[in-house]
Amino acid sequence: MPIHLRADKEDYASTVLLVGDPGRAEKISTMLKNTKLVNSNRGLFGYTGMYKDKRVSVQTTAMGCPSAAIVVEELIQLDVQRLIRIGTCGGIGENIKPLDIIAAVAASPFDGTTKTYLDNEPHAPYATFEILRTAYDVAQEMDMKLRFTGIASVDVFYNPFPDYVPKLREKGIDAVEMETSLIYYLANRSKKEAASFLLVSDIVGGGENFTEFVSDEALAKAMEQLILFALETAIRLG
Repeated sequence: MPIHLRADKEDYASTVLLVGDPGRAEKISTMLKNTKLVNSNRGLFGYTGMYKDKRVSVQTTAMGCPSAAIVVEELIQLDVQRLIRIGTCGGIGENIKPLDIIAAVAASPFDGTTKTYLDNEPHAPYATFEILRTAYDVAQEMDMKLRFTGIASVDVFYNPFPDYVPKLREKGIDAVEMETSLIYYLANRSKKEAASFLLVSDIVGGGENFTEFVSDEALAKAMEQLILFALETAIRLG
């Protein structure tokens, strides 16, 4: 039994949805049937249940790559095969709009955790094509638009440097968040499948110039659709 996820292998489905917010994990658990709380240690709530006729789990990672690294390492110990992150991000690309949904093809590691794993050697953590392809089909059926693009995972939410966003934008990065590079790296290393689907909750201007924040009501409505999309994608993958 792992140290932080106090669960056994049979407690988790082969596909796990990863969320930073324990409240979001709880919400997803109510959308499943025959749901079981499989971990509550340290507030890292994990649930397993049935969506339609398939077994699915959801697991809290908390915020940032250090916490996500512990959770993902232990899910891999528990023989989970597929990791699908559902979260939010800050849009920085010129054509990115609030409430856009980004399917992260690759995640540049601007975080310290992934760089530690890499021993500062170059690597481009990437998503699994089969998940992205299935997600595209599901999105078409649900009349949703996905933006397949590159993002950056960072450590600092309130970055104080005014050139922070322009430097990332010049590299072709369209959004920033705090967990995906680590999830992708550990999945790549362990020959597991992974993908990350992110709802643009705000447009980041750099420094203190955060603009176009989405209202809580609009964000909640869009997140519910994203969750349904992720669940449908998950069950089609087997």
